[in-house]
Amino acid sequence: MPTYKSYYSYLIESLKDPLEAAAYLDAALEEGDFEHILLALNNVAEAQKDILSQQNSNGLNLQNYSHLSKNQEPIDIKSIASLLNQLGLKLSVTVKDKQPA
Repeated sequence: MPTYKSYYSYLIESLKDPLEAAAYLDAALEEGDFEHILLALNNVAEAQKDILSQQNSNGLNLQNYSHLSKNQEPIDIKSIASLLNQLGLKLSVTVKDKQPA
């Protein structure tokens, strides 16, 4: 088992797995705090950038999304969907668990 210098390096390494990245983003979305969602998106983008460049794809241009955590301008759903698409992920909607009456 590899050792890591920080939780952040462990997190970034684990988010290279698309299933881990999807679960991580799903947990952030369930929490509902927009700042946490943006942080999660940045972390997944950071983890996935090396993988995308190795595949010789068009690449993920993180500069286009650098404002996610800097609050320079509002981000819209189209930008989030585009980022997720480039990461090999997608947005989806599910039915909320019913609360007992």
